[in-house]
Amino acid sequence: MTGAPVTGLATLVERAAALAAGPGRAVLGITGSPGAGKSTLAAALLARLPCELVAHVPMDGFHLADVALRAIGRLDAKGAPDTFDVGGYVALLRRVRADAEDVIYAPAFERDLEQPIAGSIAVPRSARLVITEGNYLLLGTGPWAQVRPELSEVWFCAPRPDVRLAQLSARHVAFGKSPDFAREWVAAVDEPNAELVEPTRARADLVVPASVLEGLPT
Repeated sequence: MTGAPVTGLATLVERAAALAAGPGRAVLGITGSPGAGKSTLAAALLARLPCELVAHVPMDGFHLADVALRAIGRLDAKGAPDTFDVGGYVALLRRVRADAEDVIYAPAFERDLEQPIAGSIAVPRSARLVITEGNYLLLGTGPWAQVRPELSEVWFCAPRPDVRLAQLSARHVAFGKSPDFAREWVAAVDEPNAELVEPTRARADLVVPASVLEGLPT
């Protein structure tokens, strides 16, 4: 971990603002295990930075659609590293870093449908900082290894394990799963993915501690 200790959200906002003020367009990656609070942190940063200078492109927009997952027999593993269009994500990050287009359109993930929606997010030329968040930004194997070189910095969210699991189960229930199904999905799919993600914290530029994550507005 580099830089000043993370004592609160204000520290993170200052660091993100410094990235936005640097030469060229910066891309900030926020990573961590499923349910770690990545989206909550991204939302908190977006709310405190000048809207014309920042954009948000989540990795989740590059989920393969269910029709594609059925074709490869991976629908029951949705969310695993091989269930994303990694090549498309890397290509988008490279376009963002190149900063050569007036506007770049990116896909979003619609949680009510649990499907990616193409062309949903506009990244205008004015955006000097693009925030992207997802589980596998620091995964160093396979095509995921191409992601880290496209990111200016990567922050790793490290909540308390019990809080992360509670948040994860609650999110599944909020989007239509029964409590029993949510618990089964967390155990069978999300936690094996978390076992891949947790060791990647050693490669992060900064670790966001539980004390900060638990104080974020929701």
